[in-house]
Amino acid sequence: MAKLDRYLLSDFLQSFLATLTVLLVVSMGGVLVDILGRIADGRIPAGLMLSQLGLQFIVYLPIILPLALMLGLALSIARLYRDSEMAVLTGVGVGPKRMLKPILLLTVPVVALVAACSLWLGPWADRSAERMLQDASRSMVVAGLEPGQFTPLSGGGVVYLSSLAGDGTKMGKVFMQRQKEGRIDVVSANSGAMFFEGDRQRYLRLEDGYRVEGPENGALDYRLMRYARNEVALPDRDEVRDQNDPEMLPTRQLLGDARPEAKAQLHWRLTPPLLALAFALLTLPLARSAPRQQRYGRIMVAFLAYTLGVSLSILGKQWLASGKLPVEAGMWWLTLPLLILALWLYFRDGRLSRRRVGAKA
Repeated sequence: MAKLDRYLLSDFLQSFLATLTVLLVVSMGGVLVDILGRIADGRIPAGLMLSQLGLQFIVYLPIILPLALMLGLALSIARLYRDSEMAVLTGVGVGPKRMLKPILLLTVPVVALVAACSLWLGPWADRSAERMLQDASRSMVVAGLEPGQFTPLSGGGVVYLSSLAGDGTKMGKVFMQRQKEGRIDVVSANSGAMFFEGDRQRYLRLEDGYRVEGPENGALDYRLMRYARNEVALPDRDEVRDQNDPEMLPTRQLLGDARPEAKAQLHWRLTPPLLALAFALLTLPLARSAPRQQRYGRIMVAFLAYTLGVSLSILGKQWLASGKLPVEAGMWWLTLPLLILALWLYFRDGRLSRRRVGAKA
């Protein structure tokens, strides 16, 4: 590898990694807030927080990586123009077109990684996360019921367990307190178990215990009863996704699936690597700047162009799934023109037109 290629590749790589780190921190912060909210609602056990965060990280990579690649290249190339390094390189006969090799040395591995995440790793992570939640939803741990701790209930009140079976379905020595319409309800039981009604509704069955109910204002209107069985509603688990949902199927199964939703999902997975390649090639013409021109003006244009491309791909997926677009059109109406435009602008050296130099005296 030539010394110039090594220098440019190192600069591109550092800028890409810095941009990727910032984008990952911002995007994963939003995902973490969503997961913590579901944990607080009792829909995800706290023990699955890190695994769910890691799997969601893989799912979002096909969207984050192309943006990080485009912004990283744009920032690096803009710096070359700002520091007049491009002028020096042009003066020694190395034009912008010569930068195609170092750009591709970074772009090709990133595009391959985007394709792997979009076509294989992302669907696998989605299926794994759903399977883990379905397995955990049949355990009382998913509702936040852990032995030796007071756990808030979604409808108000707290519950305490003295012990919990290894499979998370049975427990012993239960204490529960709830408040509703100005009255306090205290329930105790020697044992309990969880059962389902339907796919999402979960209930806690308490056995052999006492129930005390009375007013909050200190009046003496109390009722005491002993029961053999008492059932209490737990937070519903998340909606169960169909195993035939195209988002859950491996890519190889989508190839032979004739449903419009499956075709839309297939083209949705094929789009990210093509967008990553197109926007990586667009960075050089979009990042060109004059010596006194603002550095970040065109970078904002590149960011808006990427946002528009992702928005159109989302709309295209919806149109394909609803039948508004023919299956043959796929996402090619978006990716192919964008690739052609990127190549044309690149090899035109970023200029839409050239001046005609006359020979007039």
